[in-house]
Amino acid sequence: MDKRKEGSPEKAEYPMRINRYLALRGYSTRRGVDELIEKKQVFINNRVAVLGDKVNKEDVVEVRTQGTPKKYLYFAYNKPVGIVTHSPQEDEVDIKKRTERFSDLRDVFPVGRLDKDSHGLIILTNDGRVTDRLLNPDYEHDKEYIVRTTRKLRESFKKNMEAGVDIEGYVTKKCVVRVMNDFAFSIILQEGKKHQIRRMVVALHNDVADLERVRVLNIRLTSLKPGEYRKIEEKELRSFLEGLGL
Repeated sequence: MDKRKEGSPEKAEYPMRINRYLALRGYSTRRGVDELIEKKQVFINNRVAVLGDKVNKEDVVEVRTQGTPKKYLYFAYNKPVGIVTHSPQEDEVDIKKRTERFSDLRDVFPVGRLDKDSHGLIILTNDGRVTDRLLNPDYEHDKEYIVRTTRKLRESFKKNMEAGVDIEGYVTKKCVVRVMNDFAFSIILQEGKKHQIRRMVVALHNDVADLERVRVLNIRLTSLKPGEYRKIEEKELRSFLEGLGL
């Protein structure tokens, strides 16, 4: 039995369809969840779920399956430029397609997003709890990026970035910026609005030439080359899960 009562992994409105609720937590695809429901293996507040059921945030959802308990897997992956994280369009290639040739990555999924033109660290896992804790805005976790710009940074750049930047009506939270040279800086964020760093840089009269994510909590990209991955385990994994409160 796998029993969870968690917050929403994103700012989604409740009630939420049960297949979407469990898909967001990494149990399976929505179609896969529907199959579990048809097998009467999904329960809402101890009631057998049916197709089309919706759940509220306070509901207790259980997936009851027989056999060996699920073994959680965790990997650090260096996403190359040009690869999308989710939902590829037309001729685009996503991480799942790029990594399907590796047998140990077939049952994992990417947590969060990194836009097509950016590269760097993505966590791959089959543990839906990680998705919830990393993406839920109620939790604050460090994500670090190295950014190169097309033009020289202004003297006020660091101060203005750290104080919060108005990006189309939303003022970003305070962050930590370290200027590396005239055209590069590192930034540590605890939020992740769509294209946030690129929009912040544009708002401060510059443009991003290159954006690389190098750290999520204690997990670092280290020496991974684009397209390479490594297993997260032992002390590194324990620290990661503790940092998520798991």
